[in-house]
Amino acid sequence: MILERAWRWRVALMATSVGVLAAILRLVGLAWPQALVFDEVFYARGAYSLLALGYEGEWEGDNQDFANGDFSHLTTQGDYVVHPMVGKMLIALGMRWFGPTPFGWRFMAAVVGIATVVLVALIARQLLRSTLWGGVAGLLLAVDGEHIVMSRTAILDIFLTFFVVAGFGLLVVDRAQTRAKLMRAAHDARSRLEISPDAPIPGMGPGTGIRWWRLAAIVTFGLAAAVKWSGLWFAAAFLILSVIWDWADRRDAKVELWFWGGFVRAIPAFFATVVWLPVTYVITWWPWFATDGSYNRHWAENNPGEGLTWLPDSLNSLLHYHLQAFSFHEGLDSAHNYESNPWWWPIQYRPTAFYFEDVPDADCGAERCVSAIHAIGNPALWWVGTAVLIYAIWRVIRHRDLLALTVTVGVLAAWIPWLPYAHRTIFTFYTVAMAPFMAIMVAWALKRLAQPDRLRGAFDRTGVIIAVVFVALALILAGFFLPIWTGDPIPFRYWQWHMWLPTWV
Repeated sequence: MILERAWRWRVALMATSVGVLAAILRLVGLAWPQALVFDEVFYARGAYSLLALGYEGEWEGDNQDFANGDFSHLTTQGDYVVHPMVGKMLIALGMRWFGPTPFGWRFMAAVVGIATVVLVALIARQLLRSTLWGGVAGLLLAVDGEHIVMSRTAILDIFLTFFVVAGFGLLVVDRAQTRAKLMRAAHDARSRLEISPDAPIPGMGPGTGIRWWRLAAIVTFGLAAAVKWSGLWFAAAFLILSVIWDWADRRDAKVELWFWGGFVRAIPAFFATVVWLPVTYVITWWPWFATDGSYNRHWAENNPGEGLTWLPDSLNSLLHYHLQAFSFHEGLDSAHNYESNPWWWPIQYRPTAFYFEDVPDADCGAERCVSAIHAIGNPALWWVGTAVLIYAIWRVIRHRDLLALTVTVGVLAAWIPWLPYAHRTIFTFYTVAMAPFMAIMVAWALKRLAQPDRLRGAFDRTGVIIAVVFVALALILAGFFLPIWTGDPIPFRYWQWHMWLPTWV
């Protein structure tokens, strides 16, 4: 009992430590700058409109007026927006608590960013069977610039990241519980059949009951899609991974027809997904259904005989709205200074500059002071992580390493679907949804170095040194880049020292 409590305290201490570090880096100075940063112009103002009108109205006038507390430019005309509203509703929650101020509209982004760091630490601990390496994964995400910047900015991608990580975490819990049930049921089946403990179990194996954790994951992925549609890619990838886990667990339990056993039990999960994920998504549009001023709210009534007329008018209108938004996304190829080719995303080749202003009144010790916010990932995590990704894929292909596949799927789900859209106006900051899985994957690689399989859990001195040096490097680089992740006034020359590549300028 004492050892069990000590073990739990270790986990609590680890999770608290990475959470406190993440909170410091994401909450301190959150109200700066006193301006709408990058796409906050869409999402902070949209969130305020949800509070004021119950729907998203069009805005007129200068953007800075909103940042200065002038909200008179909001009209009652429904605004044509191309992303769902869960992210904006969460932003609005912070504004309801702290007012329509920079701190208010960024607060919930910081909260879910901190929560994501803690979730990653706990998920990595479960996957790697180590509190130490779970803490390393959480630490790497806590000091990643991409994640810090997005946690300090009121735009959607940090909320997408949270729900995706939460859904993955629920599937990890589902696997742990289902595997334990399966092994107990397999033992009972062998006793009932009076066969040896190592004998194969005939047929497709025992059932494991209703899987509530997987159902919760499906609902959570529905919320991810209700932030941005790209959440669907993660849902597909992780739910397929869940089936692969089932196959592996049934094979470990020595079920004769392990493949068909896992396949048959995946059918209810498939139907649960095609029902509950869209139901969850549609429910999140309740502000649109509940108001008359929302964009296209009465399209079906105003265009009788068009669309899917067998649907209720409200759903027919919503479907038409979504087809419009999909067409917009497909055709979004206008030039932008910071658009980036997704083939280069893992090495952060063309990061997004969110903010850059001269600050003449700042005392930074130089003639020219600037405030800059660049969504640049911690080079230690991303550059090494790219090499680890190649190694992990090799492990999957060469050794059929299920853990390598598990830690890789999230990275690939955040990256591969974007490759066909290289021609579109897309940005490197989308990789914030990749960052948690990059941190888990790098922690997995560090563990393999420090505790190689051949030593069966013992530490290798050289590997430990490499791991310690790497983590120390990540912390040093975080300290170096922190001013351009938070927008602190710095000398212009110091800003130039951070522009390591011409594409970073």
